Amino acid sequence: MLLYSDIVTGDEMFSDAFPIKEIDDIAFEVDCQLVTVKKGADVDIGANPSTEEAEEGVEEGSEQVNNIVHSFRLQSTSFDKKSYLTHLKDYMKAVKAQLQESNPDRVAAFEKGAQAFAKKIVANFKDFEFYVGESMNPDGMVALLNYRADGITPYFTFWKDGLKEIKL
Repeated sequence: MLLYSDIVTGDEMFSDAFPIKEIDDIAFEVDCQLVTVKKGADVDIGANPSTEEAEEGVEEGSEQVNNIVHSFRLQSTSFDKKSYLTHLKDYMKAVKAQLQESNPDRVAAFEKGAQAFAKKIVANFKDFEFYVGESMNPDGMVALLNYRADGITPYFTFWKDGLKEIKL
């Protein structure tokens, strides 16, 4: 199993347990879904549920969560276009610095691909929700949540070069 963590903060972002698709050799799209999570223990008190009023929706004490957000304790955050671009510029500098140390041959491809991919993000800025790692370090990667063309199926976009693979 592979675990992917942010190279800047060390926060765990996702694993290969989720379907992953590489985009333009610069990013990963990771499919996710909403799941129901029960809080606390399930205690049987002997009540007959058929005699109680049935409620629609999620059971009491349960909530619907995104499985990647829940599993890797990602934290929701918000950006306007200007602040996101400022963050992205600083983050790309940090990733470039890491690449220059670990894989200097990759730097040119990263710069070219990242610039083109960032333009796609900015063009569809209103479609994204933003998440950071568990540490909530503002210098780390911002994962982008969007929905497929059906408007129902969620997926995350992560910067490929901003991740470190950890074999478990």
